[in-house]
Amino acid sequence: MSEYGEFQTGAESGEIEQLHTEAGSEQDYQSDFGVYSQDSASAESTDFETGKHVEYEGADGSRYESTDYTSYSHDEAETNSVFAAEGSEQSHTSEYASMDALRAQFESAFAEGTQITDGGHGPAIAGH
Repeated sequence: MSEYGEFQTGAESGEIEQLHTEAGSEQDYQSDFGVYSQDSASAESTDFETGKHVEYEGADGSRYESTDYTSYSHDEAETNSVFAAEGSEQSHTSEYASMDALRAQFESAFAEGTQITDGGHGPAIAGH
């Protein structure tokens, strides 16, 4: 009597790839500034003139004459200026980039066999 079995083989393989990238940048800028300014100006002008003239003639023929004249002039100008300044400036820049890569491979193989016997004479094909 003869018995027949089954024999199988197989293989499986696979691959996984993953790529992740990330990039970014950041920029900051700050500016503080203060200005103070003050200006003042003044001017003065004074002009003064006066005059006096006296003339006298007496009965005896005497004569007197006097002249007084005063002239005054004054000019003044003044200016003041104040200026102050403050400043602050900041700048910041950063950039980054990252990349992650994953790669996995797998393989598997299998073999199965069965036995065929031929009337008690022993196995003709065996495998595992």
